[in-house]
Amino acid sequence: MLPRRLPLPRLALGCALGATLMAGSVQAEPSDLTALIEAAQQEGRVDSVGMPDSWANWKDTWQDLKTEYGLEHMDTDMSSAQEVAKFKAEGENATADIGDVGFAFGPIAVEQGVTQPYKPSTWEEIPDWAKDEDGHWMLGYTGTISFMINKELVPEDQRPGSFADLREGDYRVSTGAVGQASQANNALLAAAYANGGSEADLSPGYEMFAELARQGRLSLAEPSIANLEKGEIEVGLLWDFNALNYRDQIDRDAFEVVIPSDASVTSGYATIINRHAAHPNAAKLAREFILSDQGQLNLAEGYARPIRAEHLEMPDEIADKLLPNEQYANARPIQDFAAWEQSARELPRQWQSQVLIHQQ
Repeated sequence: MLPRRLPLPRLALGCALGATLMAGSVQAEPSDLTALIEAAQQEGRVDSVGMPDSWANWKDTWQDLKTEYGLEHMDTDMSSAQEVAKFKAEGENATADIGDVGFAFGPIAVEQGVTQPYKPSTWEEIPDWAKDEDGHWMLGYTGTISFMINKELVPEDQRPGSFADLREGDYRVSTGAVGQASQANNALLAAAYANGGSEADLSPGYEMFAELARQGRLSLAEPSIANLEKGEIEVGLLWDFNALNYRDQIDRDAFEVVIPSDASVTSGYATIINRHAAHPNAAKLAREFILSDQGQLNLAEGYARPIRAEHLEMPDEIADKLLPNEQYANARPIQDFAAWEQSARELPRQWQSQVLIHQQ
């Protein structure tokens, strides 16, 4: 179940591992992986936070780790900030081995000193922007801001393919709760990118949504699956994995999902391994599996775009759940985390004073 170029046997319990792998910070070689599997099987379980069965199809990954390697598993769902705080607060009395945190929280976890490094065997296929150079965190999958368009409410000749198109229609556009939700905040950042802005300068994004508000075209309805199903959203700005999932849950033929062609934001979620993990080798094996071909396909089954998507051979039934690679040509990750963190603090006040003040 690990990457095809590193076929590994299912190994019995009970083989010891040397101190180097126990502390491990180097990229795994085939011999290391054999030892890692043996050590993980000795530990017998992996406990996670923020990786519930219902999110990104984690259930199949946990089941595969149990079937292939005999690892038991339990998850406690929580936010990225709560995960880092839990690792910090528990210290050497850790009850969690591995977590899945939003892109911005990977560097924060390293700064807090709560992680340990491990580079999986697929390390070279993970883009540089999507990983810590020492292997403390790396994205397993990404999300990119997309348009989810109700085809029954928006005529075909008006359906937007870019942020520039959003200005021209007569449909209503929903971002959700800017200043409160990560998805909505990143929708604003994507609009800023498309209009010449940056993490440090969101004013072009505010100006675009203020214009929609003045036109009476800014919807304050949350682009949730319930509101989409009720027909209350004409065009919603959502992470692609949410939009594609909602589309298929409601009615695949009734919605179109597109990545804006002028610009968008690509973010994602990264695994962090607890510095004081009680089951460190099981946690490393879990990361190894998540970044393997099968682990990446498991994520794709849950509509999450695998970080190694360009290196995978996806079965048609899985590829059909995702958007084509070419739609992501002008999507880009956050480059200046410090500037974005500062801008994000101002979002609630600025959204109110620059955008909602014009709401009709």
